Amino acid sequence: MNTPKLLTLIVAVITVIVVGVAGYIILRPPVALLSGATIDATEISPNADGTDDITTIRYSLARPARVSVYFDRPDGERFYFRKDQRRSSGDYAVLFSGIVDGYLLPGEDIPGTIERRLIPNGLYQWTIEAVRDDETERATGQLAIVDADSQLPIISVFEIHPPVFTPNQDGIRDRVSINVYLEKPANLSVYLEDAEGERYYVPERQEGREPGDMGSHEFDYDAGVDQSIEPPPDGTYDVYAVVQDDEGQRIVRQSQVTLQDGGLPQVEIVPQVAGAVVYFGDMPYDDSYYTSMTTEGEKIPRPQGVISDRTTLTMVQGDLLVFKLTIHNYGATPIRTTGPFPGTVYQFDQQASSLGAYEESGAWRVGIKCDTSLSDFPWRWALAPRDEVEEVYDEETGETYYYLQPGQQAEVWGAIRMTELINARNPQDCWAGLIHEDVGIPAFQSRVGAREIKLVPPPDVDD
Repeated sequence: MNTPKLLTLIVAVITVIVVGVAGYIILRPPVALLSGATIDATEISPNADGTDDITTIRYSLARPARVSVYFDRPDGERFYFRKDQRRSSGDYAVLFSGIVDGYLLPGEDIPGTIERRLIPNGLYQWTIEAVRDDETERATGQLAIVDADSQLPIISVFEIHPPVFTPNQDGIRDRVSINVYLEKPANLSVYLEDAEGERYYVPERQEGREPGDMGSHEFDYDAGVDQSIEPPPDGTYDVYAVVQDDEGQRIVRQSQVTLQDGGLPQVEIVPQVAGAVVYFGDMPYDDSYYTSMTTEGEKIPRPQGVISDRTTLTMVQGDLLVFKLTIHNYGATPIRTTGPFPGTVYQFDQQASSLGAYEESGAWRVGIKCDTSLSDFPWRWALAPRDEVEEVYDEETGETYYYLQPGQQAEVWGAIRMTELINARNPQDCWAGLIHEDVGIPAFQSRVGAREIKLVPPPDVDD
């Protein structure tokens, strides 16, 4: 056999095959796009009682298609279970519990968005529809819905306060409270969502009502700051309350909240340029320094220079123990502080409240404590002089607040009149600390710059 005859034979064989395949396709009917479409039951009672609550929808696709499953009432109203959803070829089986896309009945005014809802009781014609290009195939049948628990899990109350919160532990609008009222027992979750879709879930306060019970539920959000977690970035967030009952009905309510000035407070006592961390010295007392709730005494001048001496400081009983230290806000959020301001002089038996400077939740102050102090850090001062802090007037509270700004350093000084000489504790240690009132004392800031102090009687007083 020569080459031309071989080529002729090959061409002939290929031609026969092509013609045969084409003829087979032409003569054989195409495979149906949709087949085996059925719903197992003819009646279900979706009420979460465990009996006849669900059925199975089945179908097969010979080719990829868009599939819809819907139910028509005799009056023509249509309810969708699936609508134009892309499916590849293959066999499908999906459970159906009477839940369809959300809808409103005539005359209903329900707050929020109904995403999923039980189909009303009644007799329906079901349709499974497959669409591909110019092909459309449908299968139909009948299904009865009876005894459905159609009560919706309505969220009748959805309140957010305050609408703007500042999670930075300054004690001013640090938290946002979200109040929800459920008209039916159901699973409930609340979360914030940013523009990129990241969610921040809000925990529910446990106040005697179990999660998911009918009634009021309060959610409390501090943006993570109380757990020393950096809060989400400042901005406006969508707030969602999502409820879903045992039947699968789902309602969503949406609002917004604005987070601003958020951040972890980070402040510390920093060492002097040289020498000890805290300057301790002494100076004579003068009655002009006397300060009380009704009397504002003179301030002592800011001590100059540094002290590197860490030996025992010997001073006369009744004189002033003077201190000076430096505060640094090394974080990214302002630090709130409150008076008395630097330079204030305390009597030994006084404390901040004696001067009208009561504890303020979230405020920071420098404290001095000695072994013989009558309480924990009784003598307290603001983190900076008044002319070095930023004053912020709050229209809602009518108060003026003082802030040490991010990156700012400030010197704090003051004095205590050391009138009490207790032989059993002489000499005694005195030291500085940072107090975040009603929050705590930061690590490594509870005993800073301790110095041994010895009191000696005045020259005209016998030992």
